[in-house]
Amino acid sequence: MRELDLDIIVTRGSVVESRHAVHAAVVDGAGTLVATARSPDLVCHWRSCAKPLQVHPFLVAGGVDALGWGDAELALACASHGGEPEHVALAAAMLRSIGLEEGDLACGAHQPLSGRGGRLLREQGREAGRLHNNCSGKHAAMLAAALHLRQPTLGYERPDHPLQRGIRASLAPWTGLADGALDVATDGCGVPVFILALRHMATAYARLGRAAAGGETAAARVVAAMSRYPFLVGGTERFDTVLMEESGGRILAKVGAEGVHTVLVRDQGVAFAIKVEDGSPRAQYPAVLRLLQCLDALPASLPPRLHDLLVTPVHDTRGDVVGVVRPAA
Repeated sequence: MRELDLDIIVTRGSVVESRHAVHAAVVDGAGTLVATARSPDLVCHWRSCAKPLQVHPFLVAGGVDALGWGDAELALACASHGGEPEHVALAAAMLRSIGLEEGDLACGAHQPLSGRGGRLLREQGREAGRLHNNCSGKHAAMLAAALHLRQPTLGYERPDHPLQRGIRASLAPWTGLADGALDVATDGCGVPVFILALRHMATAYARLGRAAAGGETAAARVVAAMSRYPFLVGGTERFDTVLMEESGGRILAKVGAEGVHTVLVRDQGVAFAIKVEDGSPRAQYPAVLRLLQCLDALPASLPPRLHDLLVTPVHDTRGDVVGVVRPAA
């Protein structure tokens, strides 16, 4: 088993000013640990990385097909989108298709995560709403699932709601953890967030990839939708979108808040989960890219869009470059 150094350092001049500790677990399709960084058993919140598996039960139940939803809607259900017009319009259309509206979403409003989304909103003189929330697609799909299963939509976000209990139970075969072993808290958008070790997060994505490759219809559709519509998963110059575009869909990536990321390398049949110990987003993307290089899933010399995310400059207040954020090894 390989032991890797994925720590990210910040230099100012020739001296290291800060170091971000990065933990990781890399597993194969059988769930075997093949590489680690620091502690693969670190327990943390899975955050938005769980979205592809949260929508999987809705696919299995036939709800996506019953609504006539396609890959675009499925991709948005898995997304942490940038709140751009395309994302907002699709989320609104998903709600209309089930006879609901923006006010039925339990997630709160926040500013678009993409620069383009924020700029367009300002130019229109509009305030951000719940549809701009990066999780609005997931919430629309959850509302649709509740209706399909003849469950109440009121309180669909609560951990004791039958929809959320069902989603939690459905994770067992993916993570290798029994339902009762999964602790939960509340995510930033108001729904349950799952708490588990990095190796179990990685196992879930590896098993998702193996199921998709083996012809399990729902798993294959989740993977295909995200790979086909990377813009809907993230947005303009958002990390997951850039990575999936630049890799031609070979890599499936899903960001989570507080430095968590889960990634499937489809052609290798391996997956990994990382956690930046201090939750810093400036260390998260370089760590993901460095690990992909260690796995030979990305070349040592990256294309410009990815290189600019691997090594980023530190500027002073005048805009001059005074340091750099980069992998330690």
